[in-house]
Amino acid sequence: MKALICGAGIAGLTLAWHLERAGWEVEVVERAAAFRDGGYMIDFYGPGFEVATRMGLRPRLLEARYPVNELSYVDRAGRQTSHLTLTSGLDQVVSLPRGDLARAIADDVRAPITYGTTVESVEQDAGGVSLRLTDGTSRDVDLLVGADGAHSRVRGLVFGDVTPRYLGHQVAAYIVEDEELSRRVGTRYQMLTEPGLMAGAYALRDGRLALLFLRREPDPALPADPAAALGRHFGHLGWILPDVLSRCPNPPELYYDQVTQVELERWHRGRVVLVGDACQAVSLFAGHGASMAMAAAWVLADELTTGGRAATSGVHGERPSADGDLSVTLARYQAQMAPRIGEVQRFGRRFVKWMAPSSRWRIGARDLLFRLAALPGGNRLFVNSLSPGGHNLITSRSG
Repeated sequence: MKALICGAGIAGLTLAWHLERAGWEVEVVERAAAFRDGGYMIDFYGPGFEVATRMGLRPRLLEARYPVNELSYVDRAGRQTSHLTLTSGLDQVVSLPRGDLARAIADDVRAPITYGTTVESVEQDAGGVSLRLTDGTSRDVDLLVGADGAHSRVRGLVFGDVTPRYLGHQVAAYIVEDEELSRRVGTRYQMLTEPGLMAGAYALRDGRLALLFLRREPDPALPADPAAALGRHFGHLGWILPDVLSRCPNPPELYYDQVTQVELERWHRGRVVLVGDACQAVSLFAGHGASMAMAAAWVLADELTTGGRAATSGVHGERPSADGDLSVTLARYQAQMAPRIGEVQRFGRRFVKWMAPSSRWRIGARDLLFRLAALPGGNRLFVNSLSPGGHNLITSRSG
């Protein structure tokens, strides 16, 4: 069986890892010119962490994790206005840059990865999928997987124009090197919020500082000069922002995008299937995207190589017997993942409003919630609230 996976992110790499170990011939193409290191900080936990454990990645992730012992909000002078000390319930949460998680998976993938390339055209029939890539080469495969993000090229070619659901916010992230600022922020996640605006910082190793910005914006159009837009909207807020914004890079070092979710009725068509943000983007602030991406890749691989054995009797070289059989296999994958994704998406739509509260009273209400969370038992309730669902997704499939 041959599969071409378009997208070398967390979902695509995880799927490649599982399929190649099941005997598939796998190739990965990625439109970015090189592997994308760094990225914004994520809290990785839940079903994705269970998948990573089964892949043998747990020791590496625990070694790479960053300690987060406090969430705190500051004012324009850098004075703390509210905070939550994190002392329990986080033993299964790994905080690290998204790129570090992707790198841990990529280093264990044997399949070839071609960067600076994506899918240009797709033709499929009952016998397979014929592809033309943007580097001018062609491929004939049994399965094409679109794991190429919320702006998926594969989705556009095969499923038509799908406009992601815009959540009324724009997000940016980048990293600066500054030992003094990194030391000042330390092992806590600090945030400053004004109505409709949020800026956060967290210290990384080697004197680096990870920065994250969220802005409420009804117009989904992205600015022509995102670095300048950040300076215009956040530069007057004080704290460390004038300093770090003066060193804001341009894309691609600066990540700048809409906060969106992808909602799609069908995740597969013939011999083409979508995984990760291409069909199930939950948004950055749902807090479960990387975990769901790994879980979905694991479920898809499991269906293709075990649960879908009738449809994939060709794991060791033959083609699936019919498109109808493969369709059943892919439908099972979607049926298992879609309810969890819907739950996380609903959580994300609620939560993003509290990340950049639209009014002073919302900011005050949020600070009150932090103070309540500091009461006995409140810490664990707060941590549990970060998990919208899906924990039994992987454990229920053991065997």
